[in-house]
Amino acid sequence: MPTDAKPPFDPAAAGWEPYTDEGFIGLVGPFWSKKQRGCETPQFAFQAAKKHHNRRGVVQGGMLMTFADRSLGMTAWYANDKKPQATVHLDVHFIDAVQIGDFVEARCRVVRRTRSLIFMSGEFVVGERTVATANGVWKALGQK
Repeated sequence: MPTDAKPPFDPAAAGWEPYTDEGFIGLVGPFWSKKQRGCETPQFAFQAAKKHHNRRGVVQGGMLMTFADRSLGMTAWYANDKKPQATVHLDVHFIDAVQIGDFVEARCRVVRRTRSLIFMSGEFVVGERTVATANGVWKALGQK
């Protein structure tokens, strides 16, 4: 490694914990989560790996859409008292390319909550550089 190259970011050393599941996220993850001080809802992130690349060598847009769906959805899930819900709309805008090795963090927020719908907004950043934004709506479902 050249002496001027910086070492790859280590999420675990920075307090992030791997977030996996046995379904689709298990194939594209791991995603990472980190508890925010004074807040029940964690932050979410992912580290762009070689498996995420497209034909141009940057992160595939579908990976960013998957991450937006999961991070906004998990934030909505916490706002919905961890009850079942489903994505009914997701609008993603790609702003800048994500390079392999980049650590992408989600900045999610609940815009509005009704009895049956949760309106979400998110900004996806690498450091302070915005790489995507998203807005979505989640439908609160009945209990399983």
